[in-house]
Amino acid sequence: MSLYRDEAIVLRTQKLGEADRIVTLLTRSNGKVRAVAKGVRRTSSRFGARLEPFMVVDAQLHRGRSLDIVTQAETVGAYGRAICEDYTLYTAGAAMLETAERLVEAEGEPAGPQFRLLVGAVRALAAREHAPGLVLDSYLLRALAVAGWAPSFTDCARCGADGPHRSFAVAQGGAVCPVCRPPGATAPAPETFTLLASLLSGEWPVAEASHERHRREADGLVSAFLQFHLERQLRSLPLVERI
Repeated sequence: MSLYRDEAIVLRTQKLGEADRIVTLLTRSNGKVRAVAKGVRRTSSRFGARLEPFMVVDAQLHRGRSLDIVTQAETVGAYGRAICEDYTLYTAGAAMLETAERLVEAEGEPAGPQFRLLVGAVRALAAREHAPGLVLDSYLLRALAVAGWAPSFTDCARCGADGPHRSFAVAQGGAVCPVCRPPGATAPAPETFTLLASLLSGEWPVAEASHERHRREADGLVSAFLQFHLERQLRSLPLVERI
């Protein structure tokens, strides 16, 4: 069918010509979609403001040869203003959007779990439900787990030996026992392992009770784990303001 509807979150926009934009969407049923939104840069546009990063919309699109065309967009979740008005929220949110775009590489392939995870994280960020850095790290860990790279923070990621263990090796998949510990493995504080495990499982009372030094240590491990599996550094991650 030439027309289809789907719920989507806007990941990125690019100018096209004098009045159009190319919008990159992560949709519930159709995965990543790149589409042209015609005339949205004009002040008279009916839905230009709805097709900005962080916005969740119910979109109607027309299938095209190379790019689809957005013909209608209704707001489902208006998170853009709340996030963009605060630098800390914006930098954390930008890292989430970029991560989602990198993890969902192929266009048109269903990515429902990644869509739901991203929308939930953006909603929590806009509502300030938890500290932005914790929301970001929790999202990154869960997004990697959905993509097939779930880290281990208790049992040995290499041999499965019961934990907890004291060493962490990014290339091995997380915590490692003394036998499997490779040269160069780090030795995070036990409280950092507890924090990371709580962020992955969604145990927010435990995460919120963590000390700032353990959050900083967890930040570094999550960033290293993400960069290893993406095989490149996110452009937005170094800009994240950690408090």
